[in-house]
Order: sequence, then structure tokens, then C-alpha cells
Amino acid sequence: MPGSTRPRTPRTRPRLALAALACAALTALPAPAARADAAAGRQLTGTLADGATWIADVPGHWNGTLLLFSHGFGPTVARDAPSDAVRTELLAEGYAMAGSSYDPHGSMWALNSAERDQFATLDAVTAQIGTPRRALAVGQSMGGLVNAQIARDGAGRVDGALGLCGLVAGGTDLDNYQLDAEYALARLLLPGQDVRLVRFGSADDAAATARRLTAAVTAAQSTPGGRARIALAAAFLNLPAWAPGKERPAPADWAGQEEQQYAWFAQGVLAFVEGGRYAVEQSVGGDNSWNRGVDYARLLSASVHAPQVRALYRAAGLDLGADLAALTRGASVTADPAAVRAAERTSSAGQGLAVPLLDVHTTADNLVPVEQERRFGDRVRTAGDGALLRQAYVERQGHCAFTAAETVAALHALEHRVTTGHWDDAATPGALQRSATALGLDGAAYVPYRPARLTVGRDRPVHPAHH
Repeated sequence: MPGSTRPRTPRTRPRLALAALACAALTALPAPAARADAAAGRQLTGTLADGATWIADVPGHWNGTLLLFSHGFGPTVARDAPSDAVRTELLAEGYAMAGSSYDPHGSMWALNSAERDQFATLDAVTAQIGTPRRALAVGQSMGGLVNAQIARDGAGRVDGALGLCGLVAGGTDLDNYQLDAEYALARLLLPGQDVRLVRFGSADDAAATARRLTAAVTAAQSTPGGRARIALAAAFLNLPAWAPGKERPAPADWAGQEEQQYAWFAQGVLAFVEGGRYAVEQSVGGDNSWNRGVDYARLLSASVHAPQVRALYRAAGLDLGADLAALTRGASVTADPAAVRAAERTSSAGQGLAVPLLDVHTTADNLVPVEQERRFGDRVRTAGDGALLRQAYVERQGHCAFTAAETVAALHALEHRVTTGHWDDAATPGALQRSATALGLDGAAYVPYRPARLTVGRDRPVHPAHH
């Protein structure tokens, strides 16, 4: 199995524990600074023309492979690895790593500049260390979307790509299914109240909506009817029914499933939803989501959680059909056409691939649902590029909650495909599990898995005029 028997560079420091949770290139400006590091070789830094910074770690015994890392949503600070533990292991194996901050002057949803800045970073780093034998893109969370764009556009620049917990369905699908969930909470738990759901004027406005909706969920959890309606919103949000620190509920333990979905809400998932929406709206110049014309009964029927919702409504003595009809009648949010176009241009991976891509996702991801992989995979196969894509799954709760061993084993599997021209069995669950376990790091939980379809319910906006 590639990866489990590869030659290993002798370590010079102990492994660290796993940390918690084609575009025009820019010209590098000031000459990069460099500092010696006895363990990692040297670290390079630099600044790009748009003000983005980049860093690179180059080991003393470089194996000739350069990893281009795209970081996730958050502060625009340069990073070159998904965790300290992964960086330590990969430096010990001889890999060089690089990554940019993206443009620091705009939104944290930095899709307007991320791919461009990553390619510019690749140019800047290779100018310092020489042309790599192989360049592989790696991306995490929002950076997984950037990574998919690089896999689409990077022929001749990168040789393959590894996506980790990637937001690969894109910004508009994300905002649409999140809108369905927040709309259901607002209308059903705060009836008659004016709750701003889109077009936030500030981050504070977004945070205020998150607080109001979270408080409504907390209050609703105390009644059977409230719990049924929380489960309905969770279905629209594609929220997993398996929370951290808990045993997975049985398939027909509807109450237990809702309790664990509630745990995600209580841990602040709505703050991510609303804060992320504000950042996306900043980036694309308006609201790129809509629900006018959405049939909420049909939407629920497409959800893997529909049996749970129906059972909880029956137990509570509530009329599910009436709630769904009310949601459909009241759906009036329309998109800003220019924002929809901007999101399609900047915040989607499109449908094609130019280089091999291996995507890895946890099966119970509360922030980027694993169902996004199903939507993305369908698009890639429709474009005729399915042979370039492999998707693998780790049985664990949480967003980007991978061990270092799982990440490194996935990289080795990608290298097998790039080196041989064939995936063979390298990216199968069994092979990935054996490879990760053989590393002797921090364990692995690769499993056979097929995600359900993403509950999103629309492809094009209906009457996308400002409303």
C-alpha cells in the first residue's frame, strides 16, 4: 500500500499531538525573509502585490514535493498546514509546505483573491527554493473550495489535490440551505417577529440574529412541539444527529437524534451560520440566497432526516403539513442578481477537474455537512471527470476533526495516483485505514460510506430581484 511502506526521513524532533479544531499570478514585492530552523530547515515569508502574506517551511532534507495549503474561513493569516501535528510529520518525511493569507483587506470569505494568491505564492516560493519535482494542493474547509478550484484550473501548475472537510458545494448552496434552516426557526419559533435573515449591515447585526435564534431554540427544546420544530430546521440545515462526546443514536431513536442536533445548536452553530453569511455577502456584494418559490414539503421529503421529523411531529400532536404550508406561503426572500453571478464566478468550484483530487470528510460534520461531497461528486461526474475524483470518509463527529495519520495517509494515496497514473485501491477505506494505522501516529477511522443528497432544493433563483 503506498504510504505504509514509503521510506521515512529520520525524525529530528518528537511528533506533536494533533491540534484542535488559470488565474494571473501576482508579483512578489519585498524579498522574502528567511530564518534558519534546526529541525525544519528554514522558513520563508513574503508579501504579494495585494498585501497577502505567504509562508513556506522547507525541511533540511527536502524530498522535492511542495504542498500548497489553502486555509479555511477565518482571519486572513498565512498558514501552510492544517495542523501543527500534520506539519511536524510532513516535515519529518521531507515535504516542503507553503500557503498564503489571501487578501487581508476584504472579507474573511476570501474567495475573490484566494486562488490567485495561492498561485502567486507557488510562484514566489519556487523562485526561492527551485522548481519542485511535484506540487500538490491541499485545502481545508473554505480552503477545500479553493483547493477544488485549483484542481479545476491548475493543470501545469499542480499535479494533484487533497481536500479536507471541503466546502465544495460552493457559497450559494451553503447560503441557501442555511437560509431554509434559519427561516424555519424564525417563522415557527418566533412567529410574527421581524428577524433579519439576509443583507446584514454589519457583523453585529449577524451576531444579533444568531443570538435571537439560538435563544429561541433553547426555549423550544423544553416542549415536544419545540423539539419537533428544531428537528425540522436541523433537517434543512443538513445537521448531523451525532454530536461530540455522545454515543451515536440508534437509527429509530428519533428523540435521541434531536437531542444531539440540539447539542450542535447549543454549541453555537448559528453563530457560524450568521457570521459566515455576513462574510459571504461582503464578498459577493449582496444576498446570493433565496427561498421564494421553494416548496418546503418537497424540500423535507428529500431529506434523510424526514422520518425523524415526521415521527417527532406525530408524537407532539403537531400538524407537520400545516407548518410546511406556512413556510412555503411565507417564503419571500429573493436574491440580488449581481451577488448570485459573483458567487458563481468566485465561490463555486464549477464542475470539472484538471488534476486528480482526493476529498476526505468526517461523516458527522456540523459546519460543512458531508452531503456537500455528494453534490460536488455528482457535478464532477456530470462533467465527465469522475475518474479524477475519489472521496473518502472518516467516522467521527465534528468539522475537520481528522487525526494527523488520516491526513498523511490521504496525501500518500494522492501521491500514488499522481505517480502511477492510477488510483488502484489506494483511496479505498481499507487501504487508507491500513496506511494511516501503519504510521503509528494518532489513530484512524476510515469507513465505507456514501453521503445522502444535500437538502438544498433549488438550482436557480426565482425572480432574483431585491426584496
